[in-house]
Amino acid sequence: MPSIPASSDLPTAAEAPAGSGLLDALQHQVAVFARRAEQTRLGGVGQARNSMDRAAYLLLNRLDLEGPMGVKALAAGMGIDSSTVTRQVAPLVDAGLVKRTSHPEDGRAVVLALSPRGLARLEEVRSSRRELMARVTEGWAEEEREEFTRLLTRFNGSLSELMSAAAEGGPAS
Repeated sequence: MPSIPASSDLPTAAEAPAGSGLLDALQHQVAVFARRAEQTRLGGVGQARNSMDRAAYLLLNRLDLEGPMGVKALAAGMGIDSSTVTRQVAPLVDAGLVKRTSHPEDGRAVVLALSPRGLARLEEVRSSRRELMARVTEGWAEEEREEFTRLLTRFNGSLSELMSAAAEGGPAS
């Protein structure tokens, strides 16, 4: 297994090749983060580690935070298409983590809801991931954790807006 370089081995803006600048250092760090996230799957620690893929976690989390909803609403909220949600939800229904019910006003429409089993599993995974985040940021001050969370949230929001505009044929700049 290849060794993973310490964070000090990774280029910073000050160490970047002349003329490449801060944005090159940023894109490099985002690429390293994406690789590390995939390597660990940011799965957490203990038995729950790597036990739920990213798509399942995000779907269950959204259903928990926003309540039961239809496939179209779930897809729109996640920025993916309905066929992708349908494909990703199927194994969650089979595992008993999500239940399908009829819409109370339109019996033809399907509403997806987190099952009690799904909520329990989600809480287990969340706990494991919280523990991982605590370990990763163990030497950080609370203000640093808050600032990193704020900036990462802002980064993800900006990326989402850019991707939405590109998907709608708007300006990609």
